[in-house]
Amino acid sequence: MSTGQVVARATIVVMIMLALSRVLGLGREAAIAHQFGATHATDAYLVAYTIPNIFYAVAGIALATVIVPIFTEYVTQGRREEAWRLCSLITNALILFTVVGSLIGMILAPAVVGVLGKGFAPETFRLSVQLMMIMMPSIVFFSLAGLFTGMLNANNVFGVPAFAPAAMNIVIISGALFLGNYYGVYGLAAGVVGGAAVMALIQVPVLRRAGFRYHPELNLRHPEVKRVLYLMLPLTLGLSVSQVYLMIDWVLASGLAEGSIAALNYANKLVQLPQSLFVLAVSTAIFPTLSRHIAEGDPAEMVRTLRRGVKVVLLLTVPAVTGLVLLRIPIVTLLFERGAFDERATAMTAAALLFFAIGLVGHCLVMLISRGFFAMQDMRTPVMVTVGTLTVKGGASLLLVGPMAHAGLALATSITAVLNAVLLIYLLQRRLRGGLITADLVRFLGGVLVATGVMGLVVVTVDAALAAFFPAGGLGLLARVGLTIVTGAIVYFFAGILIRLDELLNILGYARRTIAGRRPA
Repeated sequence: MSTGQVVARATIVVMIMLALSRVLGLGREAAIAHQFGATHATDAYLVAYTIPNIFYAVAGIALATVIVPIFTEYVTQGRREEAWRLCSLITNALILFTVVGSLIGMILAPAVVGVLGKGFAPETFRLSVQLMMIMMPSIVFFSLAGLFTGMLNANNVFGVPAFAPAAMNIVIISGALFLGNYYGVYGLAAGVVGGAAVMALIQVPVLRRAGFRYHPELNLRHPEVKRVLYLMLPLTLGLSVSQVYLMIDWVLASGLAEGSIAALNYANKLVQLPQSLFVLAVSTAIFPTLSRHIAEGDPAEMVRTLRRGVKVVLLLTVPAVTGLVLLRIPIVTLLFERGAFDERATAMTAAALLFFAIGLVGHCLVMLISRGFFAMQDMRTPVMVTVGTLTVKGGASLLLVGPMAHAGLALATSITAVLNAVLLIYLLQRRLRGGLITADLVRFLGGVLVATGVMGLVVVTVDAALAAFFPAGGLGLLARVGLTIVTGAIVYFFAGILIRLDELLNILGYARRTIAGRRPA
């Protein structure tokens, strides 16, 4: 099977699983919105969830990212058994560090909430501290889940790791809806811990089938364990900075109108849907291949593979941004406006969604292009760029929060994301022979913009017509949003074919070959 077919098949598997996970993720946010609305309880929960979420988004991703090129390097050298032994050593070290970290987090919960929620009323402050203490053990499982995901991805196993977040969301939804009825927001916090445990443990049987055998051995002085830690430190720092962006928003929004933090959270979850569904799928599927090209000493092939990945990202995310911007109000209304989530919360969330969406392409390119540096085991460059843009995020947030309230914080995040992407592209362009940016890529982007423009005109026209035809809420709103999205997707698809976008044609060709290959002789 060719490299392109391997990446394409892995991308499809991951995308299907991520689609399920994101649908359940939206269900999770809808369940939380229904049960708790945009209230002080939701604000308290979100601040308390900050530290566990950092481990989910930082330690987990860092471990998954670092382990892939190292494991691939071992396998390329014919040392697979040694690679599995190293994974066992890393697992034991990780359990030790995270258990200690969770205990420290419980002790420091009042100080952390005091910083992140400095504008909270006393009641909200106390609630947030209690919730954080309940959720701290989840960092052990979030970290293990990230490590297990990296180990499986390095062995070209993508389905179960991509499904693991979906399993977690099912447990959290249960905590919000069922435990929440009896224990309030404390039930939601318990659901987070249970979901994190399921996310890690569901991968263990597949790991064993892949060849992993656990050894109860702890050796923090092992040279390869030190190497993993050395590579993790800058990457963890860089990923932590992106969480600092979130903390800046939380701190500044805690002094704004009630529900500002919740509105930012709901909007951020919506804008992350295409990022997580499309770009995470491509990045996850392509990363082991990029690492293998580097391990085999073929950087030119790595560049070509990465360039195709960038095309796929542009093909999928540019129209997604347009759709979110044009349909932001009906989408937020459809997904969240029920129960305690009222029209005021819808307006606040839609405003944040508009300005988050502006930077979506930048976020997506950063996620993918960073994989090029990581495949070369260069964790430092993306980290330095991210750290360098932290001052831009802080300054823009302080400048915009006054006139634009919470929407200004969303815009500041988008400005930072676009700057981050531009800098990474520039540095990678200088480093790689032949360059990532070519005339062919620029022409492709132009074609995507033309097809998206046509789609946008049709979406605006169709949405206005359907809004006048269908009733304002319930099934009528679902039909309006669904038909508009489907129509826009069809128009974009055929416009792309007429313009002859090469990656779209490649995807269609792969689909035809796959279908033909499964027909009986």
